[in-house]
Amino acid sequence: MLKPIKFAAAALALALAGPLAAQDGEPQSGGTLNVVIQPEPPSLMIGLVQNGPTQMVAGDIYESLLRYDHELQPEGQLAESWEISEDGLTYTFKLRQGVVFHDGEPFTSEDVKFSMGTFLAQVHSRMGQYMKRVESIDTPDDHTVVFNLKEPFGPFIGIFEPGTAPMIPQHIYEGTDFANNEMNNTPIGTGPFKFNEWVKGSYIHLVKNEDYYMEGKPYVDEVYYHVIPDAASRAVAYETGKVDVLPGGSIENFEVPRITEMDNTCVTDKGWEFFGPLSWMWVNLNNKPLDDVKVRQAIMHAMDRDFAKTALWNDLGKVATGPVSSSTRFYAGDTPDIGYDPEKAKQLLEESSYDGETIRILGLPYGETWTRWAEAVKQNLSEIGMNAELVPADVAGWNQKISDRDFDLAFTYLYQYGDPALGVSRTYMGDNAEPGSPWNNVANYQNAETDKMFNEAALMADPEARTAAYKQIQDQIVSDVPNIWLLELGFPTIYRCNIKNPVSTAIGVNDGFRDVWIAQE
Repeated sequence: MLKPIKFAAAALALALAGPLAAQDGEPQSGGTLNVVIQPEPPSLMIGLVQNGPTQMVAGDIYESLLRYDHELQPEGQLAESWEISEDGLTYTFKLRQGVVFHDGEPFTSEDVKFSMGTFLAQVHSRMGQYMKRVESIDTPDDHTVVFNLKEPFGPFIGIFEPGTAPMIPQHIYEGTDFANNEMNNTPIGTGPFKFNEWVKGSYIHLVKNEDYYMEGKPYVDEVYYHVIPDAASRAVAYETGKVDVLPGGSIENFEVPRITEMDNTCVTDKGWEFFGPLSWMWVNLNNKPLDDVKVRQAIMHAMDRDFAKTALWNDLGKVATGPVSSSTRFYAGDTPDIGYDPEKAKQLLEESSYDGETIRILGLPYGETWTRWAEAVKQNLSEIGMNAELVPADVAGWNQKISDRDFDLAFTYLYQYGDPALGVSRTYMGDNAEPGSPWNNVANYQNAETDKMFNEAALMADPEARTAAYKQIQDQIVSDVPNIWLLELGFPTIYRCNIKNPVSTAIGVNDGFRDVWIAQE
């Protein structure tokens, strides 16, 4: 649980040393790291593009002020130390000295002010919302930056990771058309690796930043991200030794047991705590009979989540209990029960307005696991007496149908970003339900009381008060069943055992290669 605290320099030194304790032996320098990246990123300019593949590669090119450990506690990165005022309105960061961008220009507090207050406030949808809470940004000297908030915002300390708050070089972007700046093609950050080459459809090549401010790091000389569109071919690339690291989701779930049994193969499910990927089915509340809460409750209790977890996801992840992942702050595990109970589901359906309508299920076109899951849900519904049909779509078609609200039930999964105010409220706030996006309040859930509670909870500085507030919010949302929650997804990172420490933070391989090293034979 995060609370307003002050960090001394000695405490920060211990925090920064934390990842070393998890390593196996004395780190060695040298070697090439080969990693799968799929799909190919549309761009590496992480300030402009925040999709998963972009964050995975660019998280080692760009950095932010902080990193987050597996318990979501902040660690220093570009910030050496920080203080939060007692009233929760002022955040003061002391920056590291001697940090330079990849082109040799110094990194200063003015870059922080430009990145947060100008660049990201304009082009980054989530950061644009967060920055509306900031009254001003002060830079009393080159290595001090002060954020003055309009009102307390509890999760503010949780926004400083590279996918949310990358530090952008002011000297390259100030006064330019950000989206069309030619340097977007050759990204410049402060990170442990520098961009070298991108052969579209083949690989992205990063090289060691010889001027990195952390002595001795990074350990490896270079990283190749291999673009391999076919899932079976990605598995073969690992089997034949072409790649050393399979990030979460690189291969089909049914391949995971076979691959992880290979010699010199290690696996971890860590590195997803910040994102907390939670899967559910959107419910189109505009369509009958789904506007009837008893119909939604019947569907909820018809879902055999344990079957999905065991048979489809190879026991990866956890069964969901509601709208918040158990790895996210202020998770409440004792919300009203949504468990599998087909007899209860039949009774609820009998009491509801359901009259034999066919429910259209839009699957997620992300591979065979998702296709089989949609088929299992159709079977679950038929077992309680509901008619259902599967609606096929490719990725573009799925995006369009969700944006147009052309579905009854639709699979999805979203990230939670460590705090309900950052990644959960967007799904349930009434003023965030306009059609046109697959990532907002797609269900069109409207509850003025939960809107009020979300707004109030975000402003609370006291963690205990926020815990109580979010418990009430979760109870209410679960009772209303605006979506059908399924699983907290498990995405294991698979890697050769001589690759040491590939996952050392709550965003895993997205910023972990600063600390990775290769045991030489």
